[in-house]
Amino acid sequence: MRELRVALIGYGEVGGILGRALRDHGLKSLRAYDRLFDDPGRANVILQRCRDDGVDPMPTSADATADADLILCAVTADQTSVAAEAAAKALRSGTFYVDLNSASPRTKCDCAAVIEAGRGRYVEMAVMTSVPPHGIRVPMLSGGPHAAAVAPLLAALGFRVEPASADYGVASAIKMCRSVIIKGMEALVIESYVTARRYGVERQVLASLAETFPGLDWEKNGDYFFQRVVAHGKRRAEEMREAAATVGEIGLQPFMASAIADRQGWVAALAKAGVFEKLPRDADWRACADRITRD
Repeated sequence: MRELRVALIGYGEVGGILGRALRDHGLKSLRAYDRLFDDPGRANVILQRCRDDGVDPMPTSADATADADLILCAVTADQTSVAAEAAAKALRSGTFYVDLNSASPRTKCDCAAVIEAGRGRYVEMAVMTSVPPHGIRVPMLSGGPHAAAVAPLLAALGFRVEPASADYGVASAIKMCRSVIIKGMEALVIESYVTARRYGVERQVLASLAETFPGLDWEKNGDYFFQRVVAHGKRRAEEMREAAATVGEIGLQPFMASAIADRQGWVAALAKAGVFEKLPRDADWRACADRITRD
């Protein structure tokens, strides 16, 4: 690993987790670029976090990816194509570009074409569950003709990856179809629980759910769903717009996926407006619901 040069594109929650996991591998270089590095109001915090993590922040994507052997891209869904286009301009021939973003199969295929036109080796990756509990060992599915070649390197760095297909788009299709259910459950729970709380019937609703689906802890899951959407609603809404695009790509009208994106985005807008300000990150669902419905 002493000769390996790694670049991280995106240094949000996932990028930071990967950076901290990779810093102890004795890499020749570990660099990062995030578009927030250019945001005067937020740059200082994220730049300092990057340095504290033992990762070298770079002023541009090209600076981060120059001479990299491996690029790991973890940006928001709406920036997937933008990140690939920027990286392709500065790729060294043969560099692995591992796309961890939650995007539709068509978006991933388009990104593969961009990276390969820049002489890089594109690897589609689908992250199959929430990253924080697992860290770099979060289950992932890989796809594309270069996935097998990069697999030993990723394994040596601590990643947990299973191959999905040698074709582009398959891993992302699995991820996006799963997201309709998972993010849909979050949206349904928020809509139901907030309404039940306002009517004062949450005890009866949760009891009925527990009787119908006894294998699920509706109280605990309610807390978790609210916490994740309050913290990451914008990112989840963007992912669900990609899920809606995935559904639309087969000619099916994405009624549910689009509605899920709207509900996730609605919570994100409330968070941005300060509705959940000063609530602890582990606040229970009732505290969140009360903030939403307060006069």
